[in-house]
Amino acid sequence: MEQIQHKFVTVRGLKFHIAELGNGSIVVLFLHGFPEIWYSWRHQMIAVANAGFRTLAPDYRGYGLSDIPSEPEKATFVDIVTDLVAILDHLGVTKVFVVAKGFGARPAYLLTLLHPDRVSGIITLGVPHVPLEPQKRGESLPEGFYISRWSEPGRAEADFGRFDAKTVVRNIYILFSRSEIPIAAENQEIMDLVDPSIPLPPWFTEEDLATYGALYEKSGFKTALQVPYRSFAEDFGIADPIVKVPALLIMGCKDYVFKFHGMEEYIKFGKAKELVPNLDVIYLPEGTHFVQEQSPELVNELILDFLQGHV
Repeated sequence: MEQIQHKFVTVRGLKFHIAELGNGSIVVLFLHGFPEIWYSWRHQMIAVANAGFRTLAPDYRGYGLSDIPSEPEKATFVDIVTDLVAILDHLGVTKVFVVAKGFGARPAYLLTLLHPDRVSGIITLGVPHVPLEPQKRGESLPEGFYISRWSEPGRAEADFGRFDAKTVVRNIYILFSRSEIPIAAENQEIMDLVDPSIPLPPWFTEEDLATYGALYEKSGFKTALQVPYRSFAEDFGIADPIVKVPALLIMGCKDYVFKFHGMEEYIKFGKAKELVPNLDVIYLPEGTHFVQEQSPELVNELILDFLQGHV
């Protein structure tokens, strides 16, 4: 990990942290999910840089070591995309391959649709490109569905506030590593779904947890709750949602995302290709929601195969 370099750039009035490795002419931009930061790409950055690419992994506004906006409750997905373009401009990078995890799929595909000249190809892990209308993921799920709970202003803040940041991250990693959607009972909060005696996943070390915990202790969760969980109704004004670039979706077969309403059919029976005609889908039989950390060597190989096939 020591070889990964860290820099800060100031754009749009905020200072952004960027992890960087490699000096190739072709740039790969890694976009994290939640509860992650740049560190979730530590294995991939090294492998991709060693293959001759330049890798960049920013922390979004309000995440990790990047500045928290003055009004985090007003942050949007469009802010994230505009930040990314400003960062690339600042670094003199004109075009990238994008690799995104979890909710990072949304800014990744928005970047591709809003700035098609900036993206050569896109890989997402755990989440496909879905219609850009307001999301209805919880329409068939009970009130305790975690996205419904976290989209309610103040609810998650009170839940998370009972613990330190490290414990919150620990609990979410355990919950999101399961094959079932986190759903709390009426008299429970989401954090109550994890017994303190349950161990971390075997591929996630105490050192990893300490790294995440320290960074979320610094940033807090306010911006992270706003984007993504309170921004799914955002209107992007995109008339043509069809993605033209080559794309790859990597899904763990044990990823709880498959349990979202209609998601398994959407991915497995061709609906996802209506929006992304040049999409390939690869399934990892034992994969969970964190495949890039759970099976780094396999995911690295898949990413490199895609990149080398489209340069």
